[in-house]
Amino acid sequence: MAIDKKQVEEIVRAVGGKENIEAATHCVTRLRFALYDESKVDTESLDQNDLVKGQFSSQGQFQVVIGPGLVDKVYDEMIQITGGDRSSKDDVKAVAGKKQNPIQRAIKTLSDIFIPILPAIITAGLLLGINNILTGPGIFFDGKSLVDVYPAWKDLASIINTIASTAFTFLPALIGWAAVKRFGGSPLLGIVLGLILVHPDLLSAYGYADAVNNGTVPTWNLFGWEIEKIGYQGQVLPVLVSAYLLAKMEIFLNKRVHDSIKLLVVAPVTLLITGFLAFTIIGPVTFAIANAITSGLIYVYDSYAALGGLIYGGLYALLVITGMHHTFLAVDVQLIGSQGGTFLWPMLALSNIAQGSAALAMMLVLREKKMRGLAATSSVSAFLGVTEPAIFGVNIRYRYPFIFGMIGSAIGGVLLTMNNVQATSIGVGGVPGFLSIFPNKWGVFFIGMAIVLVVPFVLTVIFGRAKMRKEDRNESNENVAEPKAATSQSASGVISSAANTDLNQRTRSAAQVGDEAVNTLEIMAPLTGQAVSLEQVPDPAFAEKQMGEGVAIEPSGNVVVAPFDAQVAHVIKSKHAVILEHASGLQVLIHVGINTVSLKGEGFNMHVEAGEHVKAGQKLLEFDRKVIEDAGYPLITPIIIPDGQDMVERVEVTTGDVTSNQNGVLKVHLKG
Repeated sequence: MAIDKKQVEEIVRAVGGKENIEAATHCVTRLRFALYDESKVDTESLDQNDLVKGQFSSQGQFQVVIGPGLVDKVYDEMIQITGGDRSSKDDVKAVAGKKQNPIQRAIKTLSDIFIPILPAIITAGLLLGINNILTGPGIFFDGKSLVDVYPAWKDLASIINTIASTAFTFLPALIGWAAVKRFGGSPLLGIVLGLILVHPDLLSAYGYADAVNNGTVPTWNLFGWEIEKIGYQGQVLPVLVSAYLLAKMEIFLNKRVHDSIKLLVVAPVTLLITGFLAFTIIGPVTFAIANAITSGLIYVYDSYAALGGLIYGGLYALLVITGMHHTFLAVDVQLIGSQGGTFLWPMLALSNIAQGSAALAMMLVLREKKMRGLAATSSVSAFLGVTEPAIFGVNIRYRYPFIFGMIGSAIGGVLLTMNNVQATSIGVGGVPGFLSIFPNKWGVFFIGMAIVLVVPFVLTVIFGRAKMRKEDRNESNENVAEPKAATSQSASGVISSAANTDLNQRTRSAAQVGDEAVNTLEIMAPLTGQAVSLEQVPDPAFAEKQMGEGVAIEPSGNVVVAPFDAQVAHVIKSKHAVILEHASGLQVLIHVGINTVSLKGEGFNMHVEAGEHVKAGQKLLEFDRKVIEDAGYPLITPIIIPDGQDMVERVEVTTGDVTSNQNGVLKVHLKG
């Protein structure tokens, strides 16, 4: 399709002109801008532009929806008009990230640092839980532990404890690696920095308080300057600040030192200066700050335990929605390192269970098979410590289960804090969270678990069923049969009666709507999974149907097949999407995942090329679910009938369980 240059010029003017564009790129459906000033955007002008299907701002990027097969041409024309440089998705993402406010950037930074090391910390927590079972007195025998009664198990418990405690003992090395990598430096130097801060020659931070009381804190004497010779085991702030300094110094030196002597200069100078400052200034200052923060939390916990439990227990699920819950990982680690336990983690575990219980209750409220299945699977995930599927897939959508989950969690939080329930480590949340709890508090924790299981479940069922009965009464009073609906149903019946015919025959005369003959194309499911409405896609461009009508599939597999005999009109460079064209001229977009363009093809294997003819059921592409999920992108896959195709009369959507190439998810009624 030819592009009207004037319309592209209007887009440039509408976003504030080329001088307002800091960086720009595109994906399969939209232009992505990092703008200097989004207030200069003329939204009305964009709405009136025939090329533009929609617009919105997200995470510092202003996105203009153009549609598949056309956006790359618009982008090329825009680059010629503005004379700007082509930018990658990462370039625009980096520029957009700078536009976030300081709090957003700080949260994202902490998240980027702690999420990569979370598996090691959680593993350590689980192993420490096993050690607690073996060594905790009073669990199996009155006043005695399992290893006391069966001494043969003692050394096994000792080995488990050594393996488990390693991640916490050398935590600064893990944080140093992740932090220096996040700040742009060499991760290896980050590991060395972390190990320097816990060197065996230093007094362990765990023994610092006793050494102070006994007056035995070792020191270095630098020409009369006394520096305490202590390590920073279990500390977060010292290594975070030191890692930032190390990364920036390394970057600075790399730009200025000649390649021939970099190996002799950059790393030694960087580590020497950073290490010296860590022991003389950064460490003592941040150690004092961390202790002050810890003391403040302990004071609130000791003085206003019930209030703290009510607030943190009740609002933790809200922190998950905003992403701020990642910041509390650092607080938990700090509390464990300095106090030997954290009172925050037990409330997190109960919050997980509460949201899972509310989601599970929706199985008894909802009638749609697909949503009931989602409620069941997401509740299991929440019970095992991962609440995002339950929160975003079910509870937030209907609101009241999310609220009742928070109420149950708040009650449980009060119970835990009033009874001084603490965790020895960070482990898996949800039901397995009891493994991280001090064994002598298991009884109270299990009572709290019962509360968060029962309260959200009962409240959700009672309120939900009452709400559904009210909606049924309203629908019964207002339900009036319409002739048009009967006609549509009749047409659908004709289509279904031919469901087993060859796919080449699916484009045919199916019904008479008014005085106009309508041909229909039944589009089979290209993936196996759950077909859902576009409104459930977590992306405004799809959810608001800015690009066109369609359906989305929550895949249970990892293979995409052709939903009809077609020609491959376009294969997206990053391999996450493909456009097919039917013999009638109708084009269909299959877009695997949301924002998966950022993976640059990683995790995707395309089996077809543009211009190739494919048969129904032929494999188009495969994707690695783990790669996509680990990157934090939703797998939900929209199947779109792009706007602007004049032959389309209307589109019917079918949702529910689907099997690739066996269930129709769309019926496209064509004109003529």
